[in-house]
Amino acid sequence: MIAFKVGYLVGSLAKDSINRKLAKALTRLAPEGMTFNEISFGDLPLYSYDHDADYPPVANAFKAAIKGSDALLIVTPEYNRSIPGALKNAIDWGSRPWGTNSFARIPTAVIGTSPGAIGTAVGQQHLRSILGFLNAPQMNAVEGYIQFTPGLITDEGEVTVEETETFLRSYMAEFHAHVTRVLTVMPCED
Repeated sequence: MIAFKVGYLVGSLAKDSINRKLAKALTRLAPEGMTFNEISFGDLPLYSYDHDADYPPVANAFKAAIKGSDALLIVTPEYNRSIPGALKNAIDWGSRPWGTNSFARIPTAVIGTSPGAIGTAVGQQHLRSILGFLNAPQMNAVEGYIQFTPGLITDEGEVTVEETETFLRSYMAEFHAHVTRVLTVMPCED
């Protein structure tokens, strides 16, 4: 079995983020053959093309972490019917300067949780549009819009509702299959 290095981004910068709990649960429920590394972006300054000629080291490290991943899992909240500004800023850093898009051809999945009943659906649609432009092959189904309730996921990443755990385990199995398909047909270039 091929082992995939999966980088994951948590869209919220909050240390107690419910999406961080979801990310932890997903890494625990993933099938064998996937190793996970969180790619943080909280230290990135606001992107401006003024930096394109001389990228700051923190941005180069972020781009290298994206490029060094076989696949990406993005676990994000929805802010004002879109994605958090910090996540969009990170994507801008990772895809610039023009012609150095780190997201290109990296299989990607998007999921998120929210206390609201639509569980990040609108924000995910915005993110999918961005990722489509960046040529990041996306897992289009199974979609995951998780309504978070108190105690659903522990701080250790254990899911307390059996149906939710079953769904998340299935989601990660589908993600593994997506990564396998994409990288079999279209291996990433170095």
